[in-house]
Amino acid sequence: MGTTEIKNMERERTRKRPRLTWDDAPSSETEAQRALVSGDGVFQIRHASPPRREDDREGHYVFNLGENLTPRYKILSKMGEGTFGRVLECWDRQTREYVAIKVVRSIPKYREAAMIEVDVLQRLAKNERGSSRCVHIRNWFDYRNHICIVFEKLGPSLFDFLKRNKYCSFPVDLVREFGRQLLESVAYMHDLRLIHTDLKPENILLVSSEFVKIPSCKRISSDEMQFRCLPKSSAIKLIDFGSTAFDNQNHSSIVSTRHYRAPEIILGLGWSYPCDLWSLGCILVELISGKALFQTHENLEHLAMMERVLGPLPEHMARRSKRGAEKYFRHGIRLNWPEGAVSRESIRAVRKLDHLKELVARHVDSSRSSLTDLLHGLLAYDPSERLTAREALDHPFFKDPT
Repeated sequence: MGTTEIKNMERERTRKRPRLTWDDAPSSETEAQRALVSGDGVFQIRHASPPRREDDREGHYVFNLGENLTPRYKILSKMGEGTFGRVLECWDRQTREYVAIKVVRSIPKYREAAMIEVDVLQRLAKNERGSSRCVHIRNWFDYRNHICIVFEKLGPSLFDFLKRNKYCSFPVDLVREFGRQLLESVAYMHDLRLIHTDLKPENILLVSSEFVKIPSCKRISSDEMQFRCLPKSSAIKLIDFGSTAFDNQNHSSIVSTRHYRAPEIILGLGWSYPCDLWSLGCILVELISGKALFQTHENLEHLAMMERVLGPLPEHMARRSKRGAEKYFRHGIRLNWPEGAVSRESIRAVRKLDHLKELVARHVDSSRSSLTDLLHGLLAYDPSERLTAREALDHPFFKDPT
């Protein structure tokens, strides 16, 4: 038998070797590492998936560090967890880089939201010209009934950074850079007729994890200085598009995380693009003060806090309120506060808030007047009077840093 015939027989045996699927546990370690022959005859290592396990009682994927998430990705650490599922740091064997994989709970409503997010992410990527400031999707797949979305690996969220600094505020110049990038991202989404609906510091990630330590304004003692961290780079990206709405679809009555929820949503007046700008205004206040502007979990208290910071709600919005929001007003126009407060503690929580101008002045030295004016434009009660993202980008706060 000639050399050519032997090589042909070896190729035929290789073609007939059964292929391991993602979910097939290998029969032995040898088989797990057995090579597959590619088209050019080069052998490549095959990495097997772990044995099947039941999801936990909440539908989360159960894993061990060091295991594979499909043969392509090796699980290195858990980066975070939310109502949607978990985010895992993984090593991509194909591209040889670190990635973040969002592993969605195996529950129908979260799977549906994940597929909406994939659609939105692909639309954002397809239409991108320059930088959209939106996280980039690398891949997605369905693994053991879990939608898995692969992203570029980014740094910590702005909320994580605030928490690490014990809720010490960011310098106003850094807030200016964050605000500009956020507005660029929101303007890009709105141009594509997309509404994020869940803007908050947790959904804004620094591109880099690098930071520097600087002395803080607070002293631990007379001879000991406290330090705080600042990011080396101000570059950020927007994440979490699972709640993103298309402008032409039916909108659910309640959107946004409580602290960043616009008044028109609470009052049942319908919502659209302006709800993102209200959230953005709340975020900017939080970045300059270190604390959420409206720290509440109850609608009437929330509206009372708004009035304390921004002045009375417009009568026309109060008169049009619906879906049970009428009960928050007396005679249809005046907020039922403090009479309707659920506790004295609630009344105290409202009273301790500053008016917006005083709040900004307490935390900002330079640019306070232009920042206050910008915030009044973003936190206008009437959505029709609220600044758009493009209008806000032209505001003097972003033009003149003095």
